[in-house]
Amino acid sequence: MSLQTKEQLAINGGPKTIKKSFSWPIFDESDIQAVQAVAQSGAWGNPDCKGLVAEFEKAYAAYCGTKYAISCVNGSVALRLALIACGVRPGDEVIVPPYTFIASASIILEANCVPVFVDIEPDTYNLDPSKIEAAITPKTKAIIPVHFAGQACDMDAIMAIAKKHGLRVIEDAAHAHGGEYKGKKLGSIGDAGSFSFQSSKNLTSGEGGIVVTNDEALYDMMNSLRNVGRVKGGVWYEHHNLGCNYRITQLQAALLMKQLERLEDQTRRRDENGQYLNGLLSSIEGIEPLKRGKGETLHTYHIYIFKYDKSKFNNLPKKEFADMLAAEGVPSFMGYPEPLYKQPLFQKKNFLCYAIPEEVDYTHVSCPESEKACYEDAVWIMQHAMLGTKEDMDLIAAAIHKIQDAVNS
Repeated sequence: MSLQTKEQLAINGGPKTIKKSFSWPIFDESDIQAVQAVAQSGAWGNPDCKGLVAEFEKAYAAYCGTKYAISCVNGSVALRLALIACGVRPGDEVIVPPYTFIASASIILEANCVPVFVDIEPDTYNLDPSKIEAAITPKTKAIIPVHFAGQACDMDAIMAIAKKHGLRVIEDAAHAHGGEYKGKKLGSIGDAGSFSFQSSKNLTSGEGGIVVTNDEALYDMMNSLRNVGRVKGGVWYEHHNLGCNYRITQLQAALLMKQLERLEDQTRRRDENGQYLNGLLSSIEGIEPLKRGKGETLHTYHIYIFKYDKSKFNNLPKKEFADMLAAEGVPSFMGYPEPLYKQPLFQKKNFLCYAIPEEVDYTHVSCPESEKACYEDAVWIMQHAMLGTKEDMDLIAAAIHKIQDAVNS
């Protein structure tokens, strides 16, 4: 490869390395026909939790290898339904990593519980099992491991800790549709597993969410909570629990049924491309892909993450590097700019909850690995790029080489 100059970088007006666009969502005429059929039927809603919604729930549970699935309006609500159904009470503590989307922690507050942040592993960016037990107190009731970017958490270690201390485990699998840990689908290992169908997710209907479980009691409670507190065997105007209308529509279910048909093939393509790209980027000085080998048998690569060492790029700040890479046609950016506990919500305790003890204080929380990921290391490539060809992966690597050559020249 010939050496590049700064003038040849796309961000400075030079030619892009990748000239194609990576489309998402992926759909065809069959998706349109499925939605059209529901639209023409006039049966758009889901007042009885039946029809296409029930069919999709059954299909998704079967795909995950669980007995039950409960759909709902989004992934945040899915997590919240699972947490409440697991029996937490106001003031209880729930362990969660700080390198994740806000909903993983804000739903804990919505349940009038206290998020306890435990740091991530530096090589996977997942919850570090070796740090969990130090955070457990008599008030701890649950752990929410996040399969971040689609990489499976070390579930054997987490489940062993939970069993030892009598804790519930709710897998946040919003990034992990179709992913596997030691042959088991992610979401099926803990007491419950939560997924999102938001627009960027690997399985999408624009919005929506679902929880899977093998626990009939959890299923019955979550079913009640998403359907205004009604219970199995009850009647329409009979409300036993503090639920709300969190149901999805038949239109969403029609889309999800079609999208589910593609999920396994798409997941395997992302996994293959991820492993191939790992090999390419590992040879670039200053670029380190996150590690595999913690038990994942299928990685969904909802985000492909690598660690960036600016010292090998003439001390170019991470954000500037990520901007340059995006300009070269790689769907990428710098990732989270700060860990969750640095958000104003936590720094100012804008909780609007009655049960958070006064002594709870996030101003002194420090999770060094999460901070390093945010401030220095992590660069993200989005999932639709991982559905490209091997030639596209070659071009991603070429774009990084181009930037390195230019900034070091």
